[in-house]
Amino acid sequence: MTEADVLDLLRSGIWAAIWAATPPLVVALVVGLGISLLQALTQVQEATLSFVPKIVAILVTVVLSLPFMFHILARYWEEILTIISGGVPP
Repeated sequence: MTEADVLDLLRSGIWAAIWAATPPLVVALVVGLGISLLQALTQVQEATLSFVPKIVAILVTVVLSLPFMFHILARYWEEILTIISGGVPP
């Protein structure tokens, strides 16, 4: 295994992590923006108001996107196992 292969494997691992983490992060961004807008419009500056809806939304998103996350990480793991077994990665 050359340095280029290791760097390619690391790069694909970083991309797999980014793709797997995207759904909860996007939902957290959207919910946080919505709550901030609501707080700005109503002038209610309660600090705990933003945490509970965001946590619930992230939890629901993680549960709903688990098959997608599993597919991404399983594909990366198959790539690693192919390299370990001496095959050519897809």
